Amino acid sequence: MSLSPKWLTNGVEALISILCCAIFLMFDLLDSVFCVIYGYLDKLVEGEASPCCCSNWERQKRRMNVTDDGLSDSLYERKNIFREMGFLQYERKRDDSNRNFDKGSGRSVNRWSDCGCESCLSWVNDGSDYKLHFVVKEPLLASGENLRGKPSENVIFLHGFLCSSSFWTKTVFPCFSENANHKYRLIAIDLLGFGKSPKPRDCSYTLKDHVEMIEKSVVLPLELSSFHMVAHSMGCIIALALAAKYPKYVKSITLVAPPYTSSEGNDACLNALSMLAGKTLQSPLSFCSSFMSWYEHLGRTVCLVYCRNHRIWETILKFITRKRDLHFLTTDMTRHTHHSAWSSMHNVLCGGAKFVDSYLIILTKVGVRINVIQGEKDEVVPVKCFNKFKLKAPNAEINIIPNADHGTVLFGREKEFAISLQHIWDSCC
Repeated sequence: MSLSPKWLTNGVEALISILCCAIFLMFDLLDSVFCVIYGYLDKLVEGEASPCCCSNWERQKRRMNVTDDGLSDSLYERKNIFREMGFLQYERKRDDSNRNFDKGSGRSVNRWSDCGCESCLSWVNDGSDYKLHFVVKEPLLASGENLRGKPSENVIFLHGFLCSSSFWTKTVFPCFSENANHKYRLIAIDLLGFGKSPKPRDCSYTLKDHVEMIEKSVVLPLELSSFHMVAHSMGCIIALALAAKYPKYVKSITLVAPPYTSSEGNDACLNALSMLAGKTLQSPLSFCSSFMSWYEHLGRTVCLVYCRNHRIWETILKFITRKRDLHFLTTDMTRHTHHSAWSSMHNVLCGGAKFVDSYLIILTKVGVRINVIQGEKDEVVPVKCFNKFKLKAPNAEINIIPNADHGTVLFGREKEFAISLQHIWDSCC
């Protein structure tokens, strides 16, 4: 009888493994099929088949090209058994002379499968050179009026994957003390490809692209010569990249649930993909991450059904919940294109794994205060990963929040979180 529980556990684990293999094998096939389908549809609707990451020829060219273009190896090196066998390959020939552009602007418009509502395309209608959308909460005078002069302290907030500046403005911003509201200028940014920021089709959404847009839209126009940084999830990697570029400008950097994978070498990107979005049925979050990260065309199908028709789904949800306004996380999940989300997922979350350790070393040498706030039950990045984090940034302060996961590390404890941030900023002054 004592052996029965162990035998039962091993049997269940074997069954789950077989089921997992069968499900993802089916996804491999479906993704190959939809690759062909979208190739023909793009050709029919737009006059050319949009480039995708399924081409074996593109993979070979990348292997021969040693130039670092910022693209993650995980884009082309993801294993698909049917692609490896050469089944269902659609030849996509790029014809730049036949591409669709905004008239007079030179910017490529969104795909037919992306949402074309006024809100999602507001950045296209602006005739000027596009910049990121951001929200600024100016410090207040004693009278309650906005301070018009240059504030003494700036704080840049970066959100995570499939979110927007609302992640901060709707949660933490209202929780700061009166003292903080008088002393700090809070700047929450919609990252490139998300929220109300531009979502250009002819962009690769690399770390360099994200950092340059923050420079162009916020750092230079607002003349920020010093600032603190706060970031969540994917935004942590972009924050580290920006901080490493301006190490003498940054007073402190607070990383909330950073997707740290401690990957180095040629396989860093693929290792990061396996760690952050390994093919598993372990939990709904892990399954969704793996589905959207490994299957380009199945992910595009989800965006076609959900994101392109977000107004319909939002109307249905409002009717069901009897609420006039939906939670910001619900609306933020659709404020992107498949291209911006897919590319950012790979080129930032996976591609950034090659550079994170070097960023930490740079910031440590300069003496930037690094703070990490991590949930004890985070399913995205296990707490054990931060043992290696301390090796690269030995002076970093790591605060593990009991019973918190990737989201509840902030949600439900906004006031406590705001107090901890203010303590960090005040101590740096």
